[in-house]
Amino acid sequence: MSMEEWIVIGGGQSGLAAAHAVKAVGGRPVVLEAGERPTGSWAGYYDSLTLFSPARYCSLPGLAFGGDPDRYPTRDEVVDYLAGYADHLDVDIRTGHRVEKVVAADGGFEATLADRTLTARRVIAATGGFGAPYRPALPGLDTFTGSVVHAAEYRDPVPYRDKRIVVVGAGNSAVQIAVELARVARVTLASRKPVRFASQRPAGRDLHWWLKVTGVDAAPIGRWLPEQFSTPVLDTGVYRSAFESGHPDRRAMFTNLDATTVTWSDGTREPLDAIILATGYRPGLSYLESTAALDPDGYPQHRAGISTTHRGLGYVGLEWQRTLSSATLRGVGRDARYVVRRLRG
Repeated sequence: MSMEEWIVIGGGQSGLAAAHAVKAVGGRPVVLEAGERPTGSWAGYYDSLTLFSPARYCSLPGLAFGGDPDRYPTRDEVVDYLAGYADHLDVDIRTGHRVEKVVAADGGFEATLADRTLTARRVIAATGGFGAPYRPALPGLDTFTGSVVHAAEYRDPVPYRDKRIVVVGAGNSAVQIAVELARVARVTLASRKPVRFASQRPAGRDLHWWLKVTGVDAAPIGRWLPEQFSTPVLDTGVYRSAFESGHPDRRAMFTNLDATTVTWSDGTREPLDAIILATGYRPGLSYLESTAALDPDGYPQHRAGISTTHRGLGYVGLEWQRTLSSATLRGVGRDARYVVRRLRG
């Protein structure tokens, strides 16, 4: 069995950026993507998803995101961009290749797929920080008989028309989904903490321009990020106005659910039709579970994307991996270059 120099697991934005970085140092990466297109999880997000960063800040290394650089791209535009980037990259990308297990082997790693095993000296786990939807254990959730979906499964508001809905979460996706649903249904956003808004365009400039010119976007996290930091909801005023009008309203987290009702912190109860969990994601790294690469909670043990347990193993696309923008289109290329150079030695 021949040994590859580089295997990249995942063909979304992280894997494509990693493949570009490997190619830039003269390597020949093999990219293994479980899906049928090298576009990662983007195609599965809700229909109305719109990025909070302008197109000029949405490019992977070597190919600009086309069109008006100041517009905010949609989900489908990102999917098309990634598919075009994969073609432009001209590397060995194998779609429909789901990696089931990775183990350390003599001088490298073995990656087991459904019908074959590949070996490589170096492996980059580039399935990112958003591969596994997180479903918290909320009180009574297991007894609720209404609809319960994660934001990863939500597509559009049509099935929820005239329903009573609770969206759980306080981040960008939670707010965007709740405001969209409130146009056709009665919606409450429930969260443990109040929603924290930040201006999308402070002093007339998009926030991402400020992040770039101040250097904050690329600064190592440990130098400036306060403990318990949470990303605010970027807003031009539309979302804040929607909440101020009560469509949707925001409440503290409910205290209990039963088969058909929700109980709020003030003791009131009301019928409920559906819950949407906009509660984030966890890294999709189940293929590493048979190694010591993950901690007991399933998070990779690493320093700035370099495994602290296995020589030759790296990560790209983890949230807060090195910087504020590590898990974004604009930041993943920077991390990929760093990881490839370190693994290459």
